[in-house]
Amino acid sequence: MKAFMDENFVLTNETAKKLYHNYAKDLPIIDYHCHLSPQEIYENTKFENITKVWLYGDHYKWRAMRANGVEEKYVTGDGSDYEKFLAWAKTVPMLIGNPLYHWTHLELKRYFGIEEPLNEDTAPAIWNKVNDLLNSGEWNVRDFIVKSGVEVVCTTDDPTDSLEYHEKIKADAEFDVKVLPSFRPDKGLEINRETFLPWVQKLAEASSISIDSYDAFLKALANRIHFFHEIGGRVSDHALDVMMYEEASEEEVASIFEKALAGNKVSLEEEKKYKSYTLTFLGMQYHQKGWAMQYHINAHRNNNTRMFNELGPDTGYDSMNDDLLAKPLQKLLDSLDQADALPKTILYSLNPRDNVTIATLIGSFQGGGIPGKMQFGTAWWFNDTKLGMINQMETLADIGVFSRFIGMLTDSRSFLSYTRHEYFRRIMCNLIGEWVENGEYPNDEETLAKIVQNISYYNAKEYFGF
Repeated sequence: MKAFMDENFVLTNETAKKLYHNYAKDLPIIDYHCHLSPQEIYENTKFENITKVWLYGDHYKWRAMRANGVEEKYVTGDGSDYEKFLAWAKTVPMLIGNPLYHWTHLELKRYFGIEEPLNEDTAPAIWNKVNDLLNSGEWNVRDFIVKSGVEVVCTTDDPTDSLEYHEKIKADAEFDVKVLPSFRPDKGLEINRETFLPWVQKLAEASSISIDSYDAFLKALANRIHFFHEIGGRVSDHALDVMMYEEASEEEVASIFEKALAGNKVSLEEEKKYKSYTLTFLGMQYHQKGWAMQYHINAHRNNNTRMFNELGPDTGYDSMNDDLLAKPLQKLLDSLDQADALPKTILYSLNPRDNVTIATLIGSFQGGGIPGKMQFGTAWWFNDTKLGMINQMETLADIGVFSRFIGMLTDSRSFLSYTRHEYFRRIMCNLIGEWVENGEYPNDEETLAKIVQNISYYNAKEYFGF
């Protein structure tokens, strides 16, 4: 029997062990999509206890705690930080087979040197040891980043954001990790939501452009894209929970925009036309700048109305959506390709049913001499599991060029999440090792080392050009 989470954790064959330890383990990290706070990075925030760094904002853990019968008071409510930590400690032993069990213990081990499993009995000692380290001055926000070997962090930022903390970080000579903004204009696409008009006003203020027409709106978006680019942004991101596409002229969309600007709801057909034309415009802008464009597709958000009203979004009440995406996604990508303006693109779906669809679709738009221009993004959110990662990688390998894959990201709000890159690299090395030891690929260490290193780090480095 193997020891729990030893040096060969998840590595089940000799080839995998060699590839991970010799070639993947110590490579830097490019975290090209996350939800970390640039303000906390700039201020080098100190967390006074493990609950603040570990449980605040972590809806993965919140879902597990609720499923384990923990009262909301000890999840997001007014329970003390220690009570919330203890509630998590009581939940962890129940998580056999769940990646949260692995993530929890990788984080405790890598950052705080804790080897024993977290449970109700070990919780008091772990609480004290971790809190002492957090208050030692050696484990502030930047320490987690630097000691994890991170080279680049791409945060998620609204186009109306001032990016003041990105600028301050860039000017800080004592911190050489690149913290770059990602352009996420979701609020500007959701034309029927109550947030739309207030957001348009914020965009007008941020761009210093009076938005009284669709043309002015597009100019304001282009203005902010240029601003993000000047700060170092090279990535956009879009939450496309429902994939839609409908051909439209700029005149049609201008009329639809004016209707919304007057405070009126638009029809579903009009919404499709507005989103399609605007997304195509944005894609062209990204192409001009040499950016990578990310689409996160098929999430079903805020399922529980009562809890949404009580806690708001991103609190653990989302799930997979099952809307069809093949035809509208193809039309959107094709509209950009016909204009010779399709940017580097990364596609993620929250529904693993879509894996083969995406893996085949990207093959229709590869080219331009860019290796892996179209990427099937790493297993995302509910798929960010051992099995989910394996399924995503096997599908990509079955259909595409796996060796050009740009690998892992954290997609996290936690500064302890960089161990997910280790988890991914171990699983990836083990999968490749299985292919080799099954006689499906030659045992050519030089070639295998290059593949492993590229997927772990070098492909992303070349792809984004940070």
